[in-house]
Amino acid sequence: MASTVQSVAGDRLTAAELAAWRGFLRTHMQVLRELDAELIAAHGLPLTSYDVLTHLESAPDRSLRMRDLADAVLLSRSGLTRLIDRLARAGLVRRQCCADDGRGQLAVLTDTGLAALREARPTHLAGVRRLFLGPLAPDPAHEVVSIDS
Repeated sequence: MASTVQSVAGDRLTAAELAAWRGFLRTHMQVLRELDAELIAAHGLPLTSYDVLTHLESAPDRSLRMRDLADAVLLSRSGLTRLIDRLARAGLVRRQCCADDGRGQLAVLTDTGLAALREARPTHLAGVRRLFLGPLAPDPAHEVVSIDS
């Protein structure tokens, strides 16, 4: 029986599984678009830039090797390079040679970048709470109540 389940499961998703997967992808995209739009409207800072700044903020010395940062923010190395160039022109990050590898580059969060991140954080967190965490919160009307006998 297990081999039948494996072969059926490997062939295609059931209608319910496919609907759930597509629903997840659609919801994910909608949440990201709205978070991005809110950050741009309020702070001129796209979500991808915000993500880079948060990773740099939490890194030792507020710096990360470019390849590690690319992996952390799920961007290609060339995509991250272009983004870091834009952030550097805006004064939010700076590039620095890696001390232990002359070929390596670090992205370093500047004080200006830290200030921009701190200003944008309440907008982003409010959006995350409203768009993602809010719908996950239990409905108090469905709360289980224990009755002692």
